[in-house]
Amino acid sequence: MSILVTGGAGYIGSATVELLCERGERVIVLDDLARGHRGAVPAEVPFYHGEIGDEDLVRRIVREHGVESCIHFAALAYVGESVEDPARYFRNNVAQGLRLLDALLAEGVKRMVFSSTCATYGEPVQVPIPEDHPQQPTNPYGWSKLMMEQIMRAYDRAYGFRFVALRYFNAAGATRRCGEVHEPETHLIPNVLAAAEGQLPYVAVYGNDYPTPDGTCIRDYIHVADLGEAHILALDYLRRGGASDAFNLGNGQGYSVLEVIETARRVTGKRIEVRFEGRRPGDPSRLVADATRARTVLGWRPRYGDLETIIRTAYEWKLAHPRGYDS
Repeated sequence: MSILVTGGAGYIGSATVELLCERGERVIVLDDLARGHRGAVPAEVPFYHGEIGDEDLVRRIVREHGVESCIHFAALAYVGESVEDPARYFRNNVAQGLRLLDALLAEGVKRMVFSSTCATYGEPVQVPIPEDHPQQPTNPYGWSKLMMEQIMRAYDRAYGFRFVALRYFNAAGATRRCGEVHEPETHLIPNVLAAAEGQLPYVAVYGNDYPTPDGTCIRDYIHVADLGEAHILALDYLRRGGASDAFNLGNGQGYSVLEVIETARRVTGKRIEVRFEGRRPGDPSRLVADATRARTVLGWRPRYGDLETIIRTAYEWKLAHPRGYDS
């Protein structure tokens, strides 16, 4: 029996594949490579280049490899882009996601760990944010993830399709073989490190008038290896017969954009220029997780809790892979 990992050539997906392989699990990766990297997937892992909405392909993969569970990462995930082109996000994240569910069900696969997001909460009314916080996304990306959560709840009630939705906050850092490479790159830490290495002239800071101590957005950063471990623990939970549920993943500590930049200066020893620009549409001011339930129910214990360690692993990977997966 094996595990189908959709989006397994992406940032968090590839790190999870790495951990699954180290554990001795049989892994199959399906990715359209629109934003993933073939080089992020170990050569020994069976790889299919295709879309999750291709039901015939998904069903064939399940039959040929004896797939018993799915870890579903594949999705578009840029907040600003989702505001500019919401149709693309609903087609890709929801319509194709629904076809993936139907293909799995048709082959008798009724277990999924779903990559969700704190963006389903929208502007928080309570910080740290618990799982029962109201879900009112401020952007189409968040809505697309919330829609998938609601669809899976309906599938659970009607068809016995069990799932865990992991609502994680800001992924960062790198593992031994997997790091963060996007095109375009919109995430703060890789852009800060690119500026440190002279690949960008400055770091753009979007908004300095938020209701936070220094006026910049506050986020909860979680190491990508800790995220991968949480997905594996969630799969174990479902294998033991656990009920469908949702869990936050975060360190419970928020850092502002300027604090991240200052930490990166310490880690790299480099001068990093900053330029303030206008707010990005759809960005909440403060997102910090209450991840108590993941610790209690899943037994999740993050190993990389401090921001300096997270940034250092990302920087070491970048130095070792100056051209990303083309290095």
